[in-house]
Amino acid sequence: MNGILLVDKPAGPTSHDVVDIIRKKFKIKKVGHAGTLDPAATGLLVILIGTATKASGRLLGGDKEYEVTCLLGVRTDTDDTAGKIESRQDNITVSRRQVEQALEGFRGQIRQRVPRYSAVKVNGKKLYELARRGRQFSLPEKEVTVYEIGITEFNLPNVHLKVKCSKGTYVRSLCRDMGELLGCGGCAASLRRLRSEPFSVENAVSLNEVKKMTDNQLLTQLKPVANDESL
Repeated sequence: MNGILLVDKPAGPTSHDVVDIIRKKFKIKKVGHAGTLDPAATGLLVILIGTATKASGRLLGGDKEYEVTCLLGVRTDTDDTAGKIESRQDNITVSRRQVEQALEGFRGQIRQRVPRYSAVKVNGKKLYELARRGRQFSLPEKEVTVYEIGITEFNLPNVHLKVKCSKGTYVRSLCRDMGELLGCGGCAASLRRLRSEPFSVENAVSLNEVKKMTDNQLLTQLKPVANDESL
């Protein structure tokens, strides 16, 4: 059994949990994914089965599209609402115009500090492992590209955004840095991945549907891996 399965991941399970569910249910040895989603995040998870796992490097490089709700006035140690609150500011008074002006600084090629709780490695150790041990360290920076970022709904303290960006972009970091620029702090309250080029969540199946599938039903959902680099 070989191919690509598009799963609409719910909030809760890790990307590895989804891989493990599929591996055990269908008794498949080789199962992987093309890009992690945080446990609290929802949306498109590209699952690679059998020989499709060889395409992981190619698929990881695709551009991404997200919907994110930024909660202004709250700083956490994970840059999202799953973490420990470090500070809170109530009665946020920033205007939509101020947020739009702040977003100007996040378009194009930018450098961003990765979240303290992330899988980025420093001296061979993942940052979240060091953070859980209480270690002190400087957050690495990486260069990413934000093609589009704009407000879809403005309802303080929540600002809803749609983001189109390059691989490796931390949307949590965008929320954090936007909040800092506005002087009130911020973090991601919800995150949903809509696209991981060339795939869309519109063509994905829910994890509950996957759990109910037979082997034959799974086969009908698998997408072949193209032989050329354009996929």
